[in-house]
Amino acid sequence: MDAHSRGRADDIDPADQWVLNPQTGNYELRLDHSTEQSAPPAQSTRPASRRAANASRTAPPAASAGSRTAGVPGQRRRRTPGTPEGPGRGGATPPAAGRRKRKPQKSKKKKALMWTSGVTAGLVVALAITGYAYYEHLNSNISTVDIAGAGSGGFKKDQAINILVIGTDKRTGDGNEGYGDKNSAGHADTTILFHVSKDRTNATAMSIPRDLMTDIPDCETKTADGTKVIPGEQNVRFNTSLGQAERDPGCTMRTVKEITGLTVDHFMMADFNAVKTLTTAIGGVEVCVNKDVDDKQSKLKLTKGRHVIQGENALAFVRTRHAFGNESDLDRIKTQQQFLSSMIRKMKSSETLTSPSKLLDLAEAATEALTVDTGIGSIKKLQDLGSELAKVNPKNITFTTLPVVDNPAETVKATVVVDEAKAQPLFSMMQNDVSLTEVKKKEKDAKDAQAALLKGARAEASEVRVDVYNGSGKTGAAQGTLVWLQNDAGVLKSSNKSNAPREIPKTTLEFAPNQADQARKLADLMGLPATALKQGTADAGETEPMKLTLGGDFKGAGVPITGPAKTPEGVQKVVADKQVCAE
Repeated sequence: MDAHSRGRADDIDPADQWVLNPQTGNYELRLDHSTEQSAPPAQSTRPASRRAANASRTAPPAASAGSRTAGVPGQRRRRTPGTPEGPGRGGATPPAAGRRKRKPQKSKKKKALMWTSGVTAGLVVALAITGYAYYEHLNSNISTVDIAGAGSGGFKKDQAINILVIGTDKRTGDGNEGYGDKNSAGHADTTILFHVSKDRTNATAMSIPRDLMTDIPDCETKTADGTKVIPGEQNVRFNTSLGQAERDPGCTMRTVKEITGLTVDHFMMADFNAVKTLTTAIGGVEVCVNKDVDDKQSKLKLTKGRHVIQGENALAFVRTRHAFGNESDLDRIKTQQQFLSSMIRKMKSSETLTSPSKLLDLAEAATEALTVDTGIGSIKKLQDLGSELAKVNPKNITFTTLPVVDNPAETVKATVVVDEAKAQPLFSMMQNDVSLTEVKKKEKDAKDAQAALLKGARAEASEVRVDVYNGSGKTGAAQGTLVWLQNDAGVLKSSNKSNAPREIPKTTLEFAPNQADQARKLADLMGLPATALKQGTADAGETEPMKLTLGGDFKGAGVPITGPAKTPEGVQKVVADKQVCAE
C-alpha cells in the first residue's frame, strides 16, 4: 500500500518508503514508518483485482510463455528486469536493520519529478512530450520489434528527432472484440509523424490519412524464422504498410520516408487499450463539442459543451467518424488531434505532475500500452528520449495533416492522394525545422535572413540569366529545376549545364556585383538563404549568366531550399496549448 492510498501523500516523500535490504540486495517498501524494519509487512488491503494488477511489479519474472506479444508481425520480446530489482510498489520481507531516517521534506514538484522522465507520443505523442520517468522494473512491460535497419540507427541529442506514432486497429485487450477488423493482424489505422526541431523550440505532429494511396517499398523484416524481405506494392492504401503481408512497423517507417523524405528515428505503437488506460490513469481528458452527439456506431453520446472523458468514452471519441464534420476519416483526424492536444495539456498540468499515484499509474499504463523498436526498448533509452521531447513547450507543438486531395482515378471517392503543391512546402518546413507556430527566435532569424535578401532592387524574372549545375547527387535535379524556372518562374534565360565537378552539401548561387539584382530575384524565387549567395569581385559581361549549383539540401524543383517562412495556405493546424471544440 503506497503513501497516497494510506492518506499520507502530503507529508511523506514517496522515495522515503523504499529501503535497501542488505540481505537480498533489493529495494523494498517500508509500509509502517513507526516500526522497525524487522517487522513483517501487513497483508495488503487492496482489492483482489488491484493486488493482481500489481503482482507483476513484485513477483519474480514470469516464464517466457507469459510474455506479451504485439499484434503485428515481427520479432517481439518483453524485456526482463535486471537483478537486483529496482524499487517496485511491493516487496518481500524487509531486513532486520534499523529504521532509516526520513530525508528533509521535498517540494511537491520535486517529489513528482522523482517519478518522471520517459516517453511516448500521440497517445503516445502526448505522453512522450511530458517526460515521465519509469523505474527499471517497468522494463518488463515494454514490447519491442527489431525493425531491421528501417530507422536512422538512433536519435541524437544535437539533431532533430522524428518519431513515428502508430495506432493499430487490431482487436487486442479486454472489451475490444467489437472494434477494428475482426480477423486482421492490424493496420496502420492512425499514424502521426512527430518531428522535434534540432533546437527543441518546436514540434510538428503530422497525421497521415489511412486511406492515402501510395507506394509501399520492399522492406526487410525479422521473424522467429529469420530475416525475410517483403515485396513492395504500388498504388495501395497507406494503412496496409502495417500488419498485411507480414509487414511490421519498419515497413511503415520506410513508407513514410518515401512519402516525406524524412528519415524516421524510431516508432511507437499502441492499440485500443492505450486510449482507455492512459486516459483513465490521468483522471480523464477534457473535450468540447459544439452540438449534442449520439453516434450509434462508436457509441459516443455527449451533450453540447465540455466533458471530461476516459476509458471507453475516450476511445469512442477518437474512433467516431459519424459525429463530426462530413463523417470522413480526415475529419476524424481533426477530432483526434484536438483530443491529443487536450491530453498533452492534462499531462503537463500540475494536477498530474504533483500526484505520485497518478504518475505511477501513468507509467504502468504507458509501458503496458507501448510497443517500440529495440533502439528505445528500455526505460533508460525512453528516459533519454523523453528528456529531449519534454523540452518542447506545448504552445509550440502543432498538429497538422498531410495535405491530400480526392483520388482523381475514382468515380466514387473513397481514397486520397498527396496534394504535392501543398505537401512539398510542408515537408520542406519540417526538414528545415521551420515551426508551424510563431517561435520568437525563429521569427527573428527568418526576418534577419529575409532582410539580407531584401537590400537592393530586384530584376524582372525575364531578365535573370543563370546556368544550372547539379551538385546534389540527385539524378535529374538540374533538368527538373530548368523546367520549373522556365515554365513556372518565368526565368527563360536559363540553361542546364549538367553535373557539377563535385557534389556539394549546400546550394550556392555565384554572381558578379552587377548581377546582384538578378541574384536577389532568383533567391526570392527559389527560397535561397543569404548564406547561399556568393558575390564575386569583378563585374560580369552583359550576357554572362550567374552560376547556380544545386547541393545536397536540394529537395525538388520549386521547393524552397530554406523552407517557407510560413505555413502554406490551406494546411490545417491545431496548436496543442489551445482547446478547439469538435463540430
